[in-house]
Amino acid sequence: MRAGERREQLLDVTREIVSEHGFHAISIEAVCRSAGITRPIVYDHFRDLGGLLEALVDREAARALAQLDAVLPDDLTEGDPRSLLLGALGGYLEAVRSSPATWRLVLMPQEGAPEALHQHITRGRAGVIAQLARAVRPGLTAGGEAPDPELTARMMSALADEAARLLLTDPRRYSVERILAHAGWILDKLGS
Repeated sequence: MRAGERREQLLDVTREIVSEHGFHAISIEAVCRSAGITRPIVYDHFRDLGGLLEALVDREAARALAQLDAVLPDDLTEGDPRSLLLGALGGYLEAVRSSPATWRLVLMPQEGAPEALHQHITRGRAGVIAQLARAVRPGLTAGGEAPDPELTARMMSALADEAARLLLTDPRRYSVERILAHAGWILDKLGS
């Protein structure tokens, strides 16, 4: 296996251990057992357990932000605001559904999570809120400028994150379709 592939394998194994058992279950030995390798192979790629966890957090945070960047609207005046917001929420929920282990780390960090994860989450959330605030500034209807774009963005982000958590914890009960239908109802009420 090439070095880059091995590194990704080790990060994937680490992510799965965290997802299934929490950060407290991570050790170099646990990663080696799960990957079917010896300790020197891990140390060829990461200086120590802290380096492995830092690399995992960096990778998963970058993946999550890239998925969000692909779906977040920049300007609600470039189309129907309701459709743009529902499309963004749908894209977010599809990203969560396609990468649940990544999004569990971001949306439901477990006890013992490295401080770097919390820092990534805080920076990522600030970026999302800033982008949403710019998008909603003109308002959700023609001539209906948002009185407090930052607060509107924070509320929308909180609703979207809670919807994503529901999807992660009980996807049968809280399907993407159910969440989008309800979000559409909320947007219709806000626009009236």
